[in-house]
Amino acid sequence: MFFAFLFVLILSLTRHSVLYTTTLGSFSQNFSNSFVFQQDASAVFPEEALVEENSFFGFSSPINITNYSLAIETSGVGSYNPEPEIKEYIVQKGDTISGIARKFHISTETILWANNLSSRSIIKPGQKLVILPVSGVLHLVKKGDTISSIAKTYQVDQKEILSFNHIEDGSKIYIGDLLIVPGGKMPKKTYVSSQVVNSTLPATYFICPIPSPCRITQGLHWYNAVDFSNGKCGEPVYAAAGGTIQRTGYNRIAGNYIRILHPNGVITFYGHLSKILVTPGQKVSQGQIIGYTGYSGYTIPAGPKGCHLHFDVRGARNPFVK
Repeated sequence: MFFAFLFVLILSLTRHSVLYTTTLGSFSQNFSNSFVFQQDASAVFPEEALVEENSFFGFSSPINITNYSLAIETSGVGSYNPEPEIKEYIVQKGDTISGIARKFHISTETILWANNLSSRSIIKPGQKLVILPVSGVLHLVKKGDTISSIAKTYQVDQKEILSFNHIEDGSKIYIGDLLIVPGGKMPKKTYVSSQVVNSTLPATYFICPIPSPCRITQGLHWYNAVDFSNGKCGEPVYAAAGGTIQRTGYNRIAGNYIRILHPNGVITFYGHLSKILVTPGQKVSQGQIIGYTGYSGYTIPAGPKGCHLHFDVRGARNPFVK
C-alpha cells in the first residue's frame, strides 16, 4: 500500500513539473511574440517601428510610464531581456538621470543622447524623457542612409542593427524609420537627438488633419506628436500636405496607420485610424481624405471613448505644438 501511494505521489509531481515547464515555455513565447518591435518605428512610440525606398514607437505606474510604454522585464521568469521598445518616462521628484538609467538598465549617456541633453542638463518633475530598451543610440533614417553608413557612424556591427530591429533585408529601410543602434556611440562632434528638428517649415505648410474645430487633446509626446479629436469616431482624416503615401499598415500601439513622404523630405504619420483609404505609392494632395479617425491599436481609454488621431512629424517641427 505504501509503495502504491509513493508511486502515485511521484507520478503526480512529475505531471505537475511537466505542466509547469510547458506552461512557462508557452508563456515566454507568447510574451515575446506579443512585444515584437516592428520595422517602422512609430512609434513608438511609439511606430514604431514607425515607405519610400532609401532613394520613421512606447508609459505610468510607480515609474510613470505613459500610454506609449510597454517595457518588458522578465524578473521571476528569466534573465533581464530588453525588447526593442521605446518608452517615454515622466520625471518624478527626486529623480536623477543616473538613477533613471539604473532603473531601466541602460547607460546615462543613452538617456542624454536620446533626449538631446548634456551632462550639465537639469531635469524637472513632469518632464518627459525618451527611454531606449538598451544602451545605445536612436537614429532617424534620412535620405542617403544605409545600414552600413549608420553602423559606421555609431561604431557598431551592422548585424547588430539588423538583428535588434528585426530587419531581414538591410536595403529595406526608409526615410523616417527610427532605428535603435544597440551599443552605439554618439559621434563626438555634437549630440544629435533623433527628435532634433532639422528643418523649419512655413506656418501654412500643414493644415489641420481633422475637421474644424480641430481640437488638440494631448500636446507634444512621443514621437514629436500631438493628438487630435473632436470627441467622436469616424471623422475624416486629411493629408496635412501633399505628398506620396510612403507606408500603410498596422502595429500594436499605433493601430492602423499611414505615413506620407512630402516633397521636402518631411514625413507625417497618422495613427489609430478606423479605416485607411490610400495605398503605398499613391500621390495625395493637401486636404485629401486618406482615412477616418478611430481607436485601433493602444489608446487610453480603450474603445470608442479613446477615438483620436495620433499625428507626428518626422524631420521638422510639429507646427501644432503649442
